[in-house]
Amino acid sequence: MRRAQIIAAFAGVAIAAAAAGIYVHEWHVRHSPLPFARAASPKPVPALQFEDAQGRKRTLADFRGKVVLLNVWATWCVPCREEMPALDRLQAELGGPGFHVVAVSVDQQGPAVAQRFFKEIGIKSLEFHIDRSARAAFQLDAPGLPVTLLIDRQGREIGRKLGAATWDAQQVVQDLRRRIARAE
Repeated sequence: MRRAQIIAAFAGVAIAAAAAGIYVHEWHVRHSPLPFARAASPKPVPALQFEDAQGRKRTLADFRGKVVLLNVWATWCVPCREEMPALDRLQAELGGPGFHVVAVSVDQQGPAVAQRFFKEIGIKSLEFHIDRSARAAFQLDAPGLPVTLLIDRQGREIGRKLGAATWDAQQVVQDLRRRIARAE
């Protein structure tokens, strides 16, 4: 009987320690000015396929050599809609030979609904991309939308954010500038 009590006590302490660790991690993620949970080490990103505004097939390999902020979103997702202007401003500020925001809509109604949304809110700097199959979120193992991955120049995931963020916030832009410079 005594041995069972000791094992139960250790199990209780282990569960409490794990719960405390999860709470501290969640608190840090919610209160950190930087949006990403960093990957322990760079990991491969599935070969996503999507289309551009002209209906041409595209993949993430088309952006190899750049640091990519991949955002998977949909017009029916309220947080997605709210963060889209900030993503547009981020692309306007940092987009270029070393960095690109790739926003991929998973609207299954087709490109017209997402393109209309882009026009309504005045998106000027983001290129239009759509995954009509809506497989992207599943391929990325995302439990919800929006999901955003930071991808290095070799096409590997180095950071992930589930949920909306203020992508054009000064601290986020500074962090991304540092990551882009380190990647060169």
